[in-house]
Amino acid sequence: MMRRSRFLLLLCLLPLVWPAQAVTRVNLDQAIELALASDPRIDEKRAFVKKAEALLREVEGKGGLLFNVNSFVAMTTDVDGGFYTNERVTCSTDCQPRDDAYDVDKVSLWLGLTFSIVKPLTTFGQLENYELAARNSILIKQEDVTLQKETVKLQVVQAYNGFLAARDSRFLLEDTRKRLETALGLVNDWLDEGSGKVKLSDQYALQAGLGIVDRYLADASGLERIAMDGLRLLIGVDPGEEVELEDGRLQPVELPERSLDQWIALAMDNRAEFKQVEAGLEARRALVEAKRASEKPIVFAGVAGSAGYTPGRAKLDNPFIYDPFNHVAASPLVGLTWQWEADALPAQVQQEQAELDALVHKASFARKGIPFEVSEQYHLAKSKFAGLLAMKQSALAARRWMIAAYSDFEAGLGEAEKILTAMQAYVLAYTDYVRIVNDFNNHVSKLKSVSGVYE
Repeated sequence: MMRRSRFLLLLCLLPLVWPAQAVTRVNLDQAIELALASDPRIDEKRAFVKKAEALLREVEGKGGLLFNVNSFVAMTTDVDGGFYTNERVTCSTDCQPRDDAYDVDKVSLWLGLTFSIVKPLTTFGQLENYELAARNSILIKQEDVTLQKETVKLQVVQAYNGFLAARDSRFLLEDTRKRLETALGLVNDWLDEGSGKVKLSDQYALQAGLGIVDRYLADASGLERIAMDGLRLLIGVDPGEEVELEDGRLQPVELPERSLDQWIALAMDNRAEFKQVEAGLEARRALVEAKRASEKPIVFAGVAGSAGYTPGRAKLDNPFIYDPFNHVAASPLVGLTWQWEADALPAQVQQEQAELDALVHKASFARKGIPFEVSEQYHLAKSKFAGLLAMKQSALAARRWMIAAYSDFEAGLGEAEKILTAMQAYVLAYTDYVRIVNDFNNHVSKLKSVSGVYE
């Protein structure tokens, strides 16, 4: 009695010392949301958006105040007295300027400062066009985020449907294996009894069938694990966390009701690539104009000045002589800077123009190629839908055939080969149906994606 009480206590405490494994239960929409929230490739694209935004701020900053400050601390010679020989301040006869500039008796500290604060008034289109190009670069990078999200969505759909398809195939093969094992058990019993209902060849046929089923069962199990691992990677679950899908079986989605022309019209209005091309064309045109404007001057206004202080030197206040050691000077100013490479600039403009021309050709091909992508997915989805309807009826008929053949065999009215033939037809028909449903669901998702209206 004491041992039984200890055993019951151990069972009660077991959940406390052995915590239950976390389980994430999701449907397809939830899996997509988790993937969009955790996929680092989307964050990578967002980082490029931030870089483009920083580039715009840099370009805008080029039109702001430009500060240029230089200061220094140095040593120079002491100078006492005046401008003339013998350190005289004034002179009436025999006036000779001093010539002891390089005589070093004593040294003094020398402090210097030069500065300028200017702002461009006009760049004749350079900054404006660079700003326009930077703004369109942001739009392009933002659409890259959209495209990456579309890629992630399609990958989740493929992994989700792929797992269900592999699991359904495994369920089918496990059910088939059980029937073959039961039939083989009957054959073995009848052979042991010598009832004459079966032959030794029936036993070999069923054993061969079991080996084939085990071979495909191993493939289905492997594909199931691969699809689940891929789904776990996409939705970002923890390594020790289980994932369960709400869908028990793979079911075909609804066939979209829009016509092909409607899908193409949606793609022409919503595809991210079209938005990127338009933004890219505008950016390239702006860069061409900016390069052309670089041969023009930049007009600026501001204030500039300088100062110097050397305590060991006498101050020189003559307005006709500049004294770098002791002075203060500052003034508002208006000016221009003009710098261009006469030989290189035409080549630079041609390079930007060539990039623009290439983008124009790419846009032209996109307007032709994207409708084909939509048409391709539309017709594939239509054909797969017709195929899955046909294979659904075929699989249903093959199952009935298999059940009838199995019942006849149990009653001693049929041969093992008929069971194998019927089971083979059922397995092939049902697995082909599952494959077509998987393809159909993926093509419908791709159709929405290439039309820019994935929901």
